Amino acid sequence: MRIVIATTNPGKLRELKEIAQGKSSVEFVLAPEGFNVEETGTTFIENAVIKAKAAAEATGLMAVADDSGIEVEALDGRPGIHSARYCEGSDRDRRVKLLDEVKNVPAGNRGAAFVCAMAVCVPTGQTVFTTLNRWEGELGFSERGENGFGYDPIFVLPQLGKTSAEISPEEKNRMSHRGQAFEQVLKFLQRAHSET
Repeated sequence: MRIVIATTNPGKLRELKEIAQGKSSVEFVLAPEGFNVEETGTTFIENAVIKAKAAAEATGLMAVADDSGIEVEALDGRPGIHSARYCEGSDRDRRVKLLDEVKNVPAGNRGAAFVCAMAVCVPTGQTVFTTLNRWEGELGFSERGENGFGYDPIFVLPQLGKTSAEISPEEKNRMSHRGQAFEQVLKFLQRAHSET
């Protein structure tokens, strides 16, 4: 069974393939070149559904999409669904902007969570599965670590005293919002496959 991941980001495909390794016989493929969907939803779930539906209809394959971001308590949940478009520029530019916005927020009040919604759509565009997962932590005061991407170098896991960029990819995949959501998607796909 081939399933399209509704992204053209090879890093995201690699991360999902690592999570699925040994747990699924599904072949995951990237969306076609030029795939770019306007995310007009007001929630992570709505945006994941929009992307999964577009990828399924474009390819004629079952599609999985995720929408994820970081919610910061001191900013009333911002940047949230706008995390990837928080400001122009690179991931580092977005981290710098976020740290600047919370520079006066003391330790103990810097709670944050990574959020990941995933949706599965069939080729007709019908949504057949959704899930929403949170990974609780807090914002650090500076960047630490070389792994991961996005906001990982400033997302601190208090129980470990490390950022999500300082833990191994295997640890991250086991603990993270995306890892947990994708595990649920894999279970759904296995059930669906066994019923056909």
